[in-house]
Amino acid sequence: MKTLDDLIGEGVQGRRVLVRADLNVPFDKANPGVISDDGRIRAVLPTVTALRDAGAKVVVISHLGRPKGAPDPKYTLAPVAVRFGELLGAPVAFASDTVGASARSTVDGLADGAVALLENLRFNEGETSKDPAVRGAFADELAALADVYVDDAFGAVHRAHASVSDIASRLPAYAGGLVLREVEVLKKLTGDPERPYVVVLGGSKVSDKLAVIEALLPKVDKLLVGGGMCFTFLKAQGHEVGKSLLEAEMVDTCRDLLERGAGKIELPVDVVAAEAFAADAAHSTVPADAIPADRLGLDIGPESVVRFSDALSGARTVFWNGPMGVFELAPFAAGTRGVAEAITKVDGFTVVGGGDSAAAVRALGIDESAFGHISTGGGASLEYLEGKQLPGLTALES
Repeated sequence: MKTLDDLIGEGVQGRRVLVRADLNVPFDKANPGVISDDGRIRAVLPTVTALRDAGAKVVVISHLGRPKGAPDPKYTLAPVAVRFGELLGAPVAFASDTVGASARSTVDGLADGAVALLENLRFNEGETSKDPAVRGAFADELAALADVYVDDAFGAVHRAHASVSDIASRLPAYAGGLVLREVEVLKKLTGDPERPYVVVLGGSKVSDKLAVIEALLPKVDKLLVGGGMCFTFLKAQGHEVGKSLLEAEMVDTCRDLLERGAGKIELPVDVVAAEAFAADAAHSTVPADAIPADRLGLDIGPESVVRFSDALSGARTVFWNGPMGVFELAPFAAGTRGVAEAITKVDGFTVVGGGDSAAAVRALGIDESAFGHISTGGGASLEYLEGKQLPGLTALES
């Protein structure tokens, strides 16, 4: 796999470098157009800055949200271009299309060391098409805008999309610094991690994490389960879960996992149960085996935080993916905060597995530097840990 350092060593002065970034940032629901977490923009800055400093003409491409293969103002990258320029400390030219007249003129107008951002890749059906010919045609149009390609979008490497896997066969392709760092970290987790090795999983659904649980269970010393997914496990133990999130079809699977993971899997012993999914709903802490039938669990309780923290205290390797509760609502953020703070105190290698976990760290004001690594690719990280081949990485290795 060729790297960004290899490319810069070859010389990029005056060359058009197409950088696939993951700028799929969240926006403030109450203030459309206002970015609520710019972590993914910050993550690509080192690669873009290195190319700028080397005199490249940097053309950044990314997706945002899930538009249906056509322009949709709700998913424009225009606000991202503004924030990108602020963080970069230099103007970022914005093209109002991806491979059309605006993109071509914007790229043609770039000076050495300048940066442009093209409009949302998913405004073109070719980006995500299942038809290789349609996807390939779009990749051809993207490739015509540049001389070389750098993939620095780890959050997208598990997608067989035109800008991720197809384009790497059309231009000289290199891995950006972010992708290389992510792979280095995940190899540590899948190779021979220092023990004790503790994994913390949260989020809403067991089904979303089943494959990674299956892959990691034989390798870990402890698996701590919180978030909405814990209620399906509690149901598998025969407990009442009230109106809590429940995947009834996964109960038998969870029961089997608990049997195979006896002594390894730890569940909450108390939860914060509320009358409704709302910040102002009446709520109280109850035993995990005595959730009232008319309430739903929205966070792990304080005793669970203590027990999870104890399990983490002696760990040498930690991987955390998924919040412990609905951290976006203040009354139900204590579990996620408590576990996150316990991880920051671990004297070992700690990894935050991207997605909502990374968002929680920033939203709760926890020092990011206290973690060994914060991934930018939740889904990609999980698929790597599951042992899957990731199309974006395969393309770079070809």
